[in-house]
Amino acid sequence: MDLGSKVDSLMDGLRADLERLTAIPSIAFPGYPAEHVLQAHDLVVELLRGAGVEHIERLDLPDTAPVIYAEVPPPTPDAPTVLLYGHYDVQPPGDESLWLSPPFEPTAVEGGLRARGVADDKSNVIVHLGVLRAYGGRPPTGLKIVIEGQEEYGSAFDAYPPTDPERFACDAMVIADMGNLRPGTPTLTTGLRGAAEVVVEVRTLQEPRHSGEFGGAAPDALLTLIAALATLHDEHGDVAVAGLRREEWRGTTFTEEEFRELATVGEGLPLLGTGSLGERLCSGPAITVIGLDAPSVEHAASAVVPWARAKLNLRFHPRQDPREARDALVAHLEQLRPYGVALTVTPGDTGPGFEAETGGPAHRAALAALREGFGAEPGHVGSGGSIPLVNGLAQAAPGAEVLLFGAQDSMCGLHAPNERVLFSELRGAVVAEAAFLREFARTHGTATGADAAHAPGATHATDAAHAPDGAS
Repeated sequence: MDLGSKVDSLMDGLRADLERLTAIPSIAFPGYPAEHVLQAHDLVVELLRGAGVEHIERLDLPDTAPVIYAEVPPPTPDAPTVLLYGHYDVQPPGDESLWLSPPFEPTAVEGGLRARGVADDKSNVIVHLGVLRAYGGRPPTGLKIVIEGQEEYGSAFDAYPPTDPERFACDAMVIADMGNLRPGTPTLTTGLRGAAEVVVEVRTLQEPRHSGEFGGAAPDALLTLIAALATLHDEHGDVAVAGLRREEWRGTTFTEEEFRELATVGEGLPLLGTGSLGERLCSGPAITVIGLDAPSVEHAASAVVPWARAKLNLRFHPRQDPREARDALVAHLEQLRPYGVALTVTPGDTGPGFEAETGGPAHRAALAALREGFGAEPGHVGSGGSIPLVNGLAQAAPGAEVLLFGAQDSMCGLHAPNERVLFSELRGAVVAEAAFLREFARTHGTATGADAAHAPGATHATDAAHAPDGAS
């Protein structure tokens, strides 16, 4: 079967279904209507049934939007099983005045579609649907399809798969919540940084005191906090906390010009840190002050500030232990005494990073499939973002190879105003995933399950990152 021609014939229907799905404001955050989330759930179930999927279940977990679980049996007893993942919930739109069109009115843009959630992750739900349609509901592998409804906010499902491993057992999984580094550049994401949060607090006075009468001697809590935060980075902007892992990155990454545009860096401003962008964004740590409690400029009084607090977000190397990384930051802050004042440091939540094994039959099949889908040589990238469920799925199916690719691209504006997806990326991702199932079914017998990780040429994702771009 000519997959490219088949997918081309399906694109009009896939576009229409993507518009239907993105018109639903399925925000699974507290305070938003739950009925919209359920509406999106029901539409995805309807689309799966229409694509020939007969076995569909609804998984209900505490305080969690329903998870869609579906199965397509393997065509033969020796055919492999592939798990396909996506999510139907979306981020809130944020400041709607920054959108060029209403966020839940799918709007045509050059070569694509603009709407909240159109790239993250409803386009990838449509990718799975397109693959099913391309094969008439009978792909060359067995399928387990997992579409969750509360990925963006976090839920009980993150930790659920290891408690029900038989349900999630498979030979390989495609986590379609990622995409290409840039449009038209086929990309496998092989590493995800871990994340942790820490709150640091300073209290110096019982209440504010006149800055004219007391300033200059009374300890200022905000100045103390600023002095502490300034120690987290050196004069170049590199993280200066001991014990946080950093390694050289030699895989694919952005050019500086691409990064400046994507990050909306002001003209003439330097980027923080030294070394390659890959190290700063993928294989090294980052500390960001994501919140600050202090008097606002608008409501400022002429008084010494008695109390101030900051929330820090830490991103760390995919293979570093989350508690080890968080505790390194906590220890750094606790040993500080800016102006002789002790800090109150509260450790927060952690989330592990992830590194995929490379070099097994599923990885090789994915590289061939991405070439077919996009007509170019694929590369490996790391991501500073995190997908908590990946580790849970990997624990439930420890012998399965994990592949992260999809219809998003790094320039799609996910979580930002005016999020968009390109139809060329959607089409390429459908072809690539369909081709992956075909190639994996054909080559699966060469090395399966846990053996794949030890097959000749198999490597850790970090090893792939140190190989020439696109090498395995």
